[in-house]
Parts: sequence; structure tokens; C-alpha cells
Amino acid sequence: MNQPPDSSAFSQLLEEDTEELYENAPCAYLSTLPDGTIIKVNATFLEWTGYARTALVGQKRFQALLPVAGKVFYDTHVGPLLIMQGFVRELAFELVCENGQRMPVLLNSVLKRDAAGNPLLIRTTILDARSRRAYEEELRRAKRKAEEAEAAVRQLAEELECRVQQRTQERDRIWRISQDILAVAALDGTFHSFNPAFTRILGWSEEDLPALSALGLVEPDHLPQLRQVLERLSAGDPVERVDLPLRHKASGYRWLSMAIRPEGDALYIVGRDITEERKQAEVVRKMEDALRQAQKMDAIGKLTGGVAHDFNNILQVIAGNLELMRLEFAGDARAGHRLQQARFAVDRGAKLASQLLSFARRQPLQPVPTNLGRVVRELDDLLRRALGASVEIETIVAGGLWTVSLDRNQLENALLNLAVNARDAMNGEGKLTIELGNAVLDENYAQQHPDVDPGQYVMLAVSDTGSGIPPEVAEQIFEPFFTTKPEGKGTGLGLSMVHGFVKQSGGHIKVYSEVGLGTTFRIYLPRVLESEAREPDVRGKPADGGAETILIVEDDQAVQATTVEMLSSLGYKVLKAVDGQSALSILQSGIQIDLLFTDVVMPGPLRSTDLARKAQAILPDIAVLFTSGYTQSAIVHGGRLDAGVELISKPYRREDLARKVRHVLDKAKTAAPKKPGDDVSTPESSRLRILVVEDNPDSQHMLCELLGVLGHSARGVSSAESALDALRSEAFDVLLTDVGLPGKSGVELAREAVEGHPSLRIIFSSGCGGIKEDGLAALCLPKPYNLERVMDVLARSAKQP
Repeated sequence: MNQPPDSSAFSQLLEEDTEELYENAPCAYLSTLPDGTIIKVNATFLEWTGYARTALVGQKRFQALLPVAGKVFYDTHVGPLLIMQGFVRELAFELVCENGQRMPVLLNSVLKRDAAGNPLLIRTTILDARSRRAYEEELRRAKRKAEEAEAAVRQLAEELECRVQQRTQERDRIWRISQDILAVAALDGTFHSFNPAFTRILGWSEEDLPALSALGLVEPDHLPQLRQVLERLSAGDPVERVDLPLRHKASGYRWLSMAIRPEGDALYIVGRDITEERKQAEVVRKMEDALRQAQKMDAIGKLTGGVAHDFNNILQVIAGNLELMRLEFAGDARAGHRLQQARFAVDRGAKLASQLLSFARRQPLQPVPTNLGRVVRELDDLLRRALGASVEIETIVAGGLWTVSLDRNQLENALLNLAVNARDAMNGEGKLTIELGNAVLDENYAQQHPDVDPGQYVMLAVSDTGSGIPPEVAEQIFEPFFTTKPEGKGTGLGLSMVHGFVKQSGGHIKVYSEVGLGTTFRIYLPRVLESEAREPDVRGKPADGGAETILIVEDDQAVQATTVEMLSSLGYKVLKAVDGQSALSILQSGIQIDLLFTDVVMPGPLRSTDLARKAQAILPDIAVLFTSGYTQSAIVHGGRLDAGVELISKPYRREDLARKVRHVLDKAKTAAPKKPGDDVSTPESSRLRILVVEDNPDSQHMLCELLGVLGHSARGVSSAESALDALRSEAFDVLLTDVGLPGKSGVELAREAVEGHPSLRIIFSSGCGGIKEDGLAALCLPKPYNLERVMDVLARSAKQP
């Protein structure tokens, strides 16, 4: 059994243990006398501060170690009060270390007294406040952040509330002022609400709710498309874009491009009106189609024109020889039958070439002001014979029919083509209606048909009760060589010829057809403000000849030979030339020639039109007749023969040639004789040598021609430099120059010209007034000019000093 330790020994152990705990405690201990003298410190204090024990014990340094605490404990005012209390609890101070750094600490002090109650010593426990201060600082920081966060949340909530209000206001504003349709609908398409734009675009108002549904507004042909869209939306799939026509409350449909988003049981719709965009896109598409068609027509026209000239020359040789053989074998019925069959073949070839030229708009037209009602009535018998007794023909002509300008022969061919096609569509039995009336095609119609100019037209409609034309076929009916007839029954050029003739005449053609109900072709020809010209129809006249002298200009020897023989057989005296230059020599020889019969396309530098002009200058009473298989642009401009030009197209029959030659000769003979004073020629003594300076070839040629008609000698050049060269090599009386020239201007040219030729008269061909500058006096010939203006300015020029 263990014995208890000796009390004195135990007390000693306890004292040693207490000392050890004091010395090595985790906190610092410091004991001082009431006056601040340090009497004891432990190792922790020395470790924290870096002081040596000997530097502290016995020293009065408490106030140096804890300056603020020293004041608290030993200040003459505060200290006694604290001492009287006998303790201090966790006051925060800073401990000054040996190296001068300061360490945050907490002080717990106890005042010990003696038996008499007098202060004996102060025992101070010092705690390291660094971690605690950091913790407290963190708490304060966290609290501050929490307060800041709370304030931020409050501010954010206020801002969100403000934004919600702003967005609500903005949404309401957008709802009101949006140019696009905004609507909310049920999944079945029934509208719950919509904005004012819905009313503005489609005409429906909120009073029409709730019975209004997209299914009831969509155009019926697009109803299946809308149902598919609603199925997608019901499945939760948004629709980024769908274009649909919706019915306007008043009339018609408006196209909307819509984006639709489903949310729950509602559909949110944004729709933009694209009706005008679609119209414009349709116009652009039609313009592109028209451009492609024009390019195709141009290509075909060039190909056709190149072939037609040689092809018609070949046909002319064949036709001419057949005509001559028919005369030789007049009593041989068998030979006559064969010759007739050959003539029919030539006619078919000529018709084929003519149809190709008509389709390509290269057929030379001879338009005259015409009343279509009279032409249609005159064709009645021909149409009845062509269509047969089983086809009923009704003609409806409106009163007050306007005049149009067209080639009557080509119109008759076009109308006959349409009538024969109608007969075939009716299988030879039915009703054909020909209707004539005035019409106005407005801007809206012109926008839908880019090839149409808005204005006044005369409408010619040809309707049948036939089988009709399917839509896919109707798109191709005007294409060359397209036909639905069996092989050998049609060339596919009839309707393309009609189309080409109408377009070349400045008109428009439209087809309307329903399968099983019939077809209507509507032709619109532009109105002209001229009275009808009753041109004589030479086709029914006798094929008489004559005794006049005819000069034939033809480079194709075979064509020339047959033409010479046909005209000779008609009694005419015939001269021949292979080109313009040789023909001019014959004209200048003094032989009396009554008719110049020339091909349009001629080899050599002298064009056929120039030859004709020179011929009429040499022989003022000479008649001129052109012929060609393809006229190009020598005598045809804008698809029409130049005014006063007579033309017979190759190939021609002997009878056709006889009638045309007789018509041209008689027309020249019956021309009104000139009255005194009508002669615009200039006396020899007054004739001027005029230098014309004009960079536009057509204007230059025309002006020189006008001056030549007046009897003056005119030379044309295209630049100031060429004019100065001409002035150095020739003598001129008048310089007639355009003001705007390439290089030097007309004014600069005139100044230089007058310096070298002081007597030279100056006339400016421009839109200016008279020019008088730096001694330069000039007259002005305003553009556009005519014969009278040219005569007037030359007369005034003669009066200049």
C-alpha cells in the first residue's frame, strides 16, 4: 500500500510544477510592483518580445512594453480607479517588442493585496490577439460584406422592379407602335389578342375576337401548310419562318412572313407584311425572264437573219425559174401540175423563213394607221373558208374604236394563224369569237408584266370553245418549234410568229385558258392619234407589165438572171449591175431610168440606201424599190420600214413582182407635181462649200444629206483635228460644227479656223444661242433641226459681214 508523500515534499513538488507551468505557459505572464517595476516574466513573454530576462526583471519598463496599458494602470487619474477595482478583463493593447515591432495582445490583470489591504503586486496575463483580431476583423469584414450584399440585393431588387416596369412599358409601347403584327393565339390558331398593326395590315379589329382564327383567314390553297405548322407548334417546336397569305377584312389577301414560338398553351406570333416585296420579287423575276427571252430572241434573230438572206436568195432562184418554166409549158397540163407542186414547196419554204423572221422580230413591217374593225370585217369571208361551215364565227366590234399603227398583211397572217389553231383545238366544230374594243393597261398591270408600257390600247381577242391548254403547256406555246400537234401537222412556228409580230408592233399578247372550257388570246396594240390611212391593196390587181426602163442591182448572179428574165417577160427594158458603184455609173451615163430595183444587202463601199439617194439626186423622178431576204437595219429601224420606203421580200412570185413594180411606178408618176416656190434647191451661184464637224455619225450623215438636198457641197468629219486638216487641204465657205466634240471643242476649233481663214463663216450646231466672243461671231443651228431651219441659218449666215 502506497504511502502519501511527505507534505513538505509535496508542497515543493507542487511549487515546482506550478513554476514550470508558469514558465512554459502558452500565454505570457508578467508580474509588476504597484509602481510598475517588473519582478517576474515567463519564457513565453521573452519569446514573443525578444527581450532577455535580465533586461526586464528589476526594471521599471512596463510602460515601455505596453505604453497604453501603462497609462491605464499607472496614470494618476485612471490607474487608481482600475487598481481599486482590483482586476482588468481582456483589454486590447499592443506589446512593443525588442525589435520595435508591435504585437496585438489582450491583457487580464489581477491586483494582489497584503493582509492590510494595501496593493502588493499586479499579475498580468497576456494573450496573443493576432488570430483573434484577424478573426474579429474577418467577422467585421463578413458583416460589412453581408451588409453591403444586403444593400446590393435591395438595390438590385429596386433596379429589377424598375426594369420590369420599364420593360412592361416598352413592351406596351412596342405593342402599340410596331409596324409588324404581334399576336397571341391558342394552339389551334384562335387569336387571343393582337396589336394595332394587325388591324392596319389585315383590317380586323379587337371587336372581331374571339371568333377570329388563322385557319379561317389563310387562303384555302395554303390551309394544309398551316395545319402542318400548327402540328409542329403543338409539339413544342418553334417555327422560325413561314410565309402565308391571310385574308384582309375588306378584300383580297396579304402575305405575312411569320415567326411563331409556343409557350405553354399559347402561341406568340410576329408577322411582317411582305406583300409588296413579293410583288417586286415577281416583277424582278419577270424582268429576268424577259431579259433571258430577249437574249434568246437576239441569238435566234442573228442566226435567222444570217440564214434567211441566203435561203431566200436560193428560193428566189427556184421560184423565178419555176415562173419562167410555167410560161414555157403553159399548154402542158402534166408539166404545169408538177410546176405547181414545186411552187407550193417554195411557198412553204418562204413561209417558214418568214415565220422565223417574225418570231425573231426581224420581219420588216410596213405599218400604217389602221382601224382594226374594218380589217377584221374584210377578213370574214377568208376566215369562214379557212375554218369550215362547222365552226360558228361571231365578231363583236365596240363603237368608237381607236386607231392603231400596224402592218396589215402581218396582222391578217396572225389572225388567220390564231383562227386555224382554234379550229384544230375544237376538232373542226365549235364557236370562234373575235372581239375588238378599246382598253387601258394601267401601272399595276405594267408592274405585273414588265414588257408592257402603261397606256391606251386596242384589244383584239380571239376565243374558242375547244379543249383548252394545260398550264404547263401554256408556258411554252410561244416558243419556236413547240407544238402539241402530231408530227407533220405543224411546224410549231405559228404562235411564235404571232408573238413576234405583236411584240415588234409594240404590243402585248396574253393567253387565258381552262382545260375543257376553251382558250382566249388577247392582243393589245398601242393606240395612235392619227386618222386611218386607206392604202391601196395591190394583191388583187392584175399582174400587168409595162414599157419602162428598170435598173436591177443584184450581186447574186442566179437571182439577177431570173429577175431580169421575169421583168423582161413583163415588157420592161432591163439594165443590170452587180454592185452600187457600177449602178451609179449607169445612172450617171444619162440613160433615162424609171425604176431602181436594188437588193438591200450590197457588196462594196456604196450602200443601197446611199445609191438610192444619189439616184434620186441624178434623176429626181426615179422610183426606188428595195428587195431582200433579210433587211438587217439599212431600211428598217425599230422593226419598221423607214417612211416612204417600198420593199418586196424574197422570194417573190412573178405576179407579186409585177404588181409591186407597177404599183411603185404608178405611185411615182401620180405624185403631186411641184408648185412654184416648192423647189428648195439652191442656185448654182449661191451654192456653198460647207465643212460639217459632228462626232455622231447619224447626225453627221443626216446634216450632210440635208445640205446636199439644198444643193450645197458638204463634207463631214468627226473631230476638230480632222476639220483643221480638211481646212488646210480644201477651201470652204462655212464651218458648221457641234460645240461638244472629242478633244478640242467646237469653239476652240472655230477660233483656230478663223485665224487661218478670216472669211470663213461659223455656225454652231448645238442648243446654244449666238456666240460672240473675242471677235468670234457665230450663228447657231439648234438641235433638232429640219430642212427649214438649215435653210434659215444659211440665209442668215450669208448676210453676215
